[in-house]
Amino acid sequence: MKKLRLFLNKNKLELLVLFLSLIFSSWLMFSTFSYKDGDMLIASKAWSDFASHIPLIRSFSFGNNFPPQYPLFPGPPIKYHFLFYAFVGLLEKFGLRIDYALNIPSILGFFFLMIMIYLFSKEIFKSKAVGILSILFFIFNGSLDFVKFFPMHPISNNTLFEIIGNQKFPSFGPYDSSIISAFWNLNIYTNQRHLALSYALSLLLIYLILKFKDNDKINNLKKSLSIGIVLGLSFLLNMAVFIMSIIVLTCMLLLFAQKRIYILISVILGGIIALPQYLYIQSAGSNFKPFINPGYLVTTLNVFNFMNYWWQNLGLHLIFIPLGFIIAAKNQRKILISFLSLFLVGNLIQFSPEIAANHKFFNSFMLVGVMFSSYFLYYLWKKNNSLRPFVAIFAFLLIFSGIIDFFPIFNDYKIKLADYPMNKDISWIMKNTKPNSVFLNTQYLYDNASLAGRKIFLGWPYFAWSQGYNTNERGKIRTIILTATYKNLACNLLRENKIDYVEISPIAPNIDNPQISNVYPNSFTSVYKNNITGYNLLSVEESCL
Repeated sequence: MKKLRLFLNKNKLELLVLFLSLIFSSWLMFSTFSYKDGDMLIASKAWSDFASHIPLIRSFSFGNNFPPQYPLFPGPPIKYHFLFYAFVGLLEKFGLRIDYALNIPSILGFFFLMIMIYLFSKEIFKSKAVGILSILFFIFNGSLDFVKFFPMHPISNNTLFEIIGNQKFPSFGPYDSSIISAFWNLNIYTNQRHLALSYALSLLLIYLILKFKDNDKINNLKKSLSIGIVLGLSFLLNMAVFIMSIIVLTCMLLLFAQKRIYILISVILGGIIALPQYLYIQSAGSNFKPFINPGYLVTTLNVFNFMNYWWQNLGLHLIFIPLGFIIAAKNQRKILISFLSLFLVGNLIQFSPEIAANHKFFNSFMLVGVMFSSYFLYYLWKKNNSLRPFVAIFAFLLIFSGIIDFFPIFNDYKIKLADYPMNKDISWIMKNTKPNSVFLNTQYLYDNASLAGRKIFLGWPYFAWSQGYNTNERGKIRTIILTATYKNLACNLLRENKIDYVEISPIAPNIDNPQISNVYPNSFTSVYKNNITGYNLLSVEESCL
């Protein structure tokens, strides 16, 4: 008992950090996705992303998705890092309700990331204060978003209430034409549930390498092999973060001579294990190849515009990170240089059809960047008592935008999505169709078939397009099938594209949903119809004998 009390007294700060991190992570995930009375409750700001994630989860829990295909673009091998969502699907398959199945791994991933930020910064700078400040700067971004907030909400007696009651991000670039990116607020972690775990695992592997002891060659060799195995297996957890880990480790290989052989072993082994996964992904083909595209989202690229973009997006971090670098020790500088490579690569190469997806490189860089800002402020605080008021002001300015950006998430409303206990269309599909069935869909987001774990011929095109699939070609095929003027043509096209059911839903024709040919209601066998909603399913097998 005495030992326990001593342990608690000695580590009470760390235990408090652990507790608060877990509480915050739990609130963040459950506040954006929950379940009640047979309805999924999805935060409005997560609605679009979850329209991709939930079908992917359900393809593993209620469907048959092995070898994995993207359920919103079936046929070729999957091109998306599916491992996290496959695990969530397995949890649901084994009986865990979907909100728990998704939120528990999400909570643990975000909690893991916060703890790794603390441990990583504490290891580098040997300071608990730097670790705590780094977590704070991670949660509350340091952009100049607050500058955008006040023209819309002029300072008055109600300013505090306007911040607390705010429901809209002041900036959401590039989607609202703002310079300040949408990817600094916590929305990226509530929407991309696999991202926090990916970053945390990457930091852990690098952290373990930093802790190698120079005179312990046998243990270092064993650890480097373990790190290489985990690194390789992380490829399908998040391909972008895997690439970032390789980039950072390669830089460390050049800079840390005494750890060079161990880093090399980890990188080579990780690459060997990742190679077959990469080849499987690449076997799907792609309409996109990475290319040089300097400047990220900077319009009219020149030195002034580049510096202005990053000044508005990083705020005082753009000054304090270099100052932290200057006062840091040699090995500490090497760590920042290694992560700075991510900032450079993200500004030089476009890795996917959407350049905005490069935000992951900058988010990863800033995980370590904020540690150097924290160290600089801690240095000023310790150096001179007269500087402490300025340190407090600087620290507030580095979290003010993040505080403003927090409340749109806190105040977000939920959208109800009826699940299979409430939606009889989903229930029927689950009970009466094969788990590997493919549906020719006439609606995109949250299609009944995809919520039942089945694959749909073409989900919302943006999702598949951003992964490099040829959505234009498939969209044309979909239109040709839906407008086929005689039955034999329709049957041939459906069989050729391995479609099992045709879905007719009460959606008005438009560019994406053409007028469905009368061939289907007149000549195809309906196996299910909801007379209330008008949702109708036609069987290809029974119709095309």
